[in-house]
This record gives sequence, structure tokens and C-alpha cells, in this order.
Amino acid sequence: MTGPRHRADTRAPAPAACFNLVTGVMGLVIATLIAHSALADEDIIRSHGYSYFGELSYPPDYKHLNYVNPEAPRGGEISIAVSGTFDSMNPYSRKGRASALSSSMYESLLGEILAGSGALPADVSGEYYGLLAHSIEYPERKDWVIFRMRPEARFSDGTPVTAHDVYFSHKLLLEQGLQSYAEAVKVRVPDAEVIDDHTIKFYFADGFSRRSLIETVGFTSVWSRKWYEETGAKLNESRFEVSPGSGPYVVDEVVPNRRVAFRRNPDYWGWHLPINQGRHNFDRIRLEYFADATAAFEAFKAGETTYRTESDPKKWATAYDFPALRRGQVVREELRDGNPPTMGGIVFNLGKEVLKDVRVRKAIALGFNFEWTNQSLYNGLYAQQKSFSDGTPLEAKGVPTAEEIAFLKSLGDVVPPELLTAPAIVPHSSAPDRLLPRKNRREAERLLDEAGWRVNEGRRENADGKPLRVTFLFNATADPTSKSIVVSFMANLRVMGIDARLDVVDDSQYTVRERDRDYDLILDRYPSLTGTGAGLIQRFGSADAAYSLFNPAGLASPLVDAVIEKSLYTTSQAEEDLAVRVLDRVLRHEFFLIPTGYVPDHLVAYWDMYDHPEVQPPYALGTLDFWWYNSEKAKALIASDESS
Repeated sequence: MTGPRHRADTRAPAPAACFNLVTGVMGLVIATLIAHSALADEDIIRSHGYSYFGELSYPPDYKHLNYVNPEAPRGGEISIAVSGTFDSMNPYSRKGRASALSSSMYESLLGEILAGSGALPADVSGEYYGLLAHSIEYPERKDWVIFRMRPEARFSDGTPVTAHDVYFSHKLLLEQGLQSYAEAVKVRVPDAEVIDDHTIKFYFADGFSRRSLIETVGFTSVWSRKWYEETGAKLNESRFEVSPGSGPYVVDEVVPNRRVAFRRNPDYWGWHLPINQGRHNFDRIRLEYFADATAAFEAFKAGETTYRTESDPKKWATAYDFPALRRGQVVREELRDGNPPTMGGIVFNLGKEVLKDVRVRKAIALGFNFEWTNQSLYNGLYAQQKSFSDGTPLEAKGVPTAEEIAFLKSLGDVVPPELLTAPAIVPHSSAPDRLLPRKNRREAERLLDEAGWRVNEGRRENADGKPLRVTFLFNATADPTSKSIVVSFMANLRVMGIDARLDVVDDSQYTVRERDRDYDLILDRYPSLTGTGAGLIQRFGSADAAYSLFNPAGLASPLVDAVIEKSLYTTSQAEEDLAVRVLDRVLRHEFFLIPTGYVPDHLVAYWDMYDHPEVQPPYALGTLDFWWYNSEKAKALIASDESS
């Protein structure tokens, strides 16, 4: 962590006891009441920020975040290409495909998440500092929380942001928000109370861990009650109309399926806040939509867009050789990424009957050759991923430790005996010089035979003569390298006798089928494990597995549920780390995803008119957050272009 650590709580002093007016028994009674009152008051934690274990890196009087340039100039435009389409500006509904950044206008009590930067600050983990709220208070048991709001906060239409808007937003999400979120929050946050115009209190239900509850209500987007009541708009509808937000940007332009632009609001209420110094520096953020990844890259080369985060290592290694780059007009950088990688890869739909047998899933996984893919398609720039906490102390390694075994045994009969002695599952090894190594093919065929899928005239069938068929859903707007990976993988499955079919569909069809879980296999991802929290229930839990948009495999495991539940009641960082390590081991044991690897660093390219802090914070790239426009570089760029 950056900077000195400070206690997050400031304890209220005990009231002075006054005994000179009371004597005898009455004096003792009053003294006892005062003592009890002092203890009750002392139990209340009041702070300028929040972390679960109670310590904060930034003091109450911090001036700005450590990693920003507080003197960064403001101005200019940054433009980014997006592949695909959009038909909505409402990201809170299952209906329609919302534009990127369509939630960026809205703030919350504890902070905001802008353009994939994660929760602030980006140099520490699990710490949050007030945005719409200037302070927070809660008892040590965390049975409730009170947020005290900044009275100067305003929506972009000039109306005040009040506790009534916070209450309205909370209720709106429960009534019209995504089902998995609403159902989880309803039972954990049974009530909320507006104390006054700028103070709101949330109550938490008994019988649930307090982990993540304060963050859940603290990070709820706050919308204008007035706008929703006057317009009659619904949160669960697809629409282009945008309610006023309280954030530093407002919508400037919307051209369906072509362009969305946001402009910095000069009247934004929060420019003076320490958390906003050196941030939100661009006057305009423009998103240009293109039919596919190839068109998007060509637009960048031509200068139609000015910034690009490269997701295709092959393109990074071979395609960045064009006139503007050779002239020095385009900059390429590899910037540090301190986050463990998200667990991305080929996800199995566990709701499909044919994929419920883990032997079938393991056989199919043997059709993916990471070493060949990395050498042939990624130019060696990818790293193999083993864990949901790859490269961190939370990664499960080898056989379980004594502490892990004790943790697992405490869960009871849901733990399979082999989990107590077997090494953590890691991806199989392959060879870079052969797409389907013989040893992998033999092992896959053994597993399929064992699972009852025998070969009949070159194809795998069960005892009823039904062929082993899997369909891979693929988005036509994805980059060509991703398609090459899938095509080679499917070819290997066909060699095994599996009827493997690739279904390439347009962006809108893909969205519908993805949400309806109409696929056997799909490229998708799960978040990395950095700690515990109620969000793990949405991602990996059984309760919402049938419909959660955050659980593309439909994973529903009593074992996973038990580990998550116990992790939520850990009382120290060491206990939490142990629980997360066990969860990593258990998720890998469930075998619902084939890791396809990751790029260890951020690969970025941009026309030479932008700057960023010299020291990159570990947990965010922050391009749209704390980078800035350099007008002198922009002038030089224009001059060089005119002279070339």
C-alpha cells in the first residue's frame, strides 16, 4: 500500500460524568447509565472512508490520490474504437445492448467506477473514500451504516442530490434491477431510512455475513428521483433517454450503432474534492463503433480514433508497422498491470446435459493446445493461467496445506475425499509443434470411452446412438485471432470424433443468446479472486446459477457455496486469505472453464498527444481517469502530419 496507514475509526469520547449534584444510590444509578451510554457510543466507528478490517492508507486531510498528477491540464479529446453495436443507453436492464460507458455519468456514496478503472483508489485494495458522502458511521458489528452526504452535490440539471434520491435508487434497483442482484440485496438489506435530506441509514438483516454489505449500498448508483417520476421511465427498459447524473461527464452525442460522446461538465459540483484532483481531464470522450475488430484497427491507423488498448497479441507483434507509427506519431507502450488476470477462456455451459459429466469436459479441454496457440497465434506474448488468483499469495498450489485441509474438513460431507490429497488442478501441457499431441488425444479418447461415448464410424455416440455434439457460440465482431483459436480448437474436437459446430452470429444475436445461455461453449471470463465478498455469490453461487448474467457456466456447487459462506465470516486478513486460497482450489476442481491464457501487461497505443503519470498504479490503467491531453504535443503532431 502507498503511504502511511491510519486507523479508519475515530472513537467518540465518553461524556464527562457529573456527580456533584447527585449522591447515594441515585448517584450510582446515574453513573451506571452514563457508563453504559459511553460504551454504546464508543462502539460507533466514524470515518472519512471505509475498509472491512478498519485501516485506511489515506488520512482525512489527504490532498489528492498519490498516483495522479494534481497539476494535469484539462482539455482535448480522446477517441476510442468499439467493435459491435448498441441500441440502448441504459446498462441496468437485460433488454437491449447498452453502449460502453453508459453508466459513467452516475456516482455513488462511496465512489465511482470510470471506464474500467475499478473502485478508487487504484493504488490500494479494499479501501474506499467518500464521494457523494463525506463520512460514514457504523457499529463494530456492522448491523447498520449511516452515510452523511455532501450538501453541495448536484445532478447535471442543477437539482440537489439528496438522501431521498439515494433511497429511491436503492428501491428502484430492488424492484426493477437485475434479478440476481435484487434478490441477493433484498434479503440482506431489509430496510433503509432517510434521516434528513443529507443523511441515510441502511439496516442489515440478521443471519448474514456483514462482508460487502456496506460496499453494496455504498456503491449503488444514485439517480434523480425527480426525473424518473416526471418521465415515468423504467430501469428495466431499453432506451436512449438518459437521466441526469451527478458525475463529471454528461452525454454529448448519441448516434445509434455509430457513435457516443461524453463531454466534461464545467459545472460539475465535485471539482474541489481531493479525490477528483488530477482526474477527469479530457474535455470530450468519443466512442466510435465499427462492425468488427479489423475495421476498428484500421480506423486507429488512419487517425479516426486516437487511443487503443490492444487485446490481440498477434496484432501487437505483427501489425503495428504503419506509416504514422514509423514517423513517430503513434506511441506504443507496455504498462504494468498489478491485478491478477481475470480467468478468461472457453466456458462450459453446465446446464447442458452432455457437459454435466466432468470426464467429457476434461476430454474436450484436451483439445485446446496453449503452447501451440501461444507460439502460432500470439507470438509468445501470452502467459498460461493456472489459477483464479494467478501470481498472488492467494493462489492454491500443490496438495492442500494442513490449514487448507482443516478448513475443508470443517465443511462436512460436501467435500469429496480426493480434494484433501490431490494437487490443485492445473492446465494440461501440450507441445508448440503439433496442434493435437498424441498423448493428449489418447487421454481424451480414454475419458470419452469411460464416459460412455464410444466411436462408431468415426464419431462419438452414446449407447442410444446419439452423437456427442457441442456448439460453440462466437461473436462475429471479435478479433480474427480469437476466431483462429476457436477454429483450431474445434478441429481438434472433430479429430476426437466429437461433432463440434461453430455458430458465428452478429452482435445483437450474440447478446440475446448469451443472456439466454443458448450455447454449449463460449468465450467468456470470471473475475480474479482478490478477496471475499457477497459478490462471489452472484458469480459462483448456486442460488442464482440458473439465470445470473455473471455466471456464464451456470455453476451450481454445494461445495463452492459452502466455501464462500465460510469465507464471509472470516475475522482477520489471514483467515480471509486462507478461505480464498481454498476457494481457488475448489473452483479449479469444479472444472467449468478452459483457461486460454493472458497478457501480463497492458498493451496500449495512442497518437502522441497524451500523457500519463510516470508511476502507474497497480490496479488500474486509468486512461479515461487520470491521463491527460498535451496541447503542445498535439500541435507538434498536426505540424508533422502536415509536413509528411
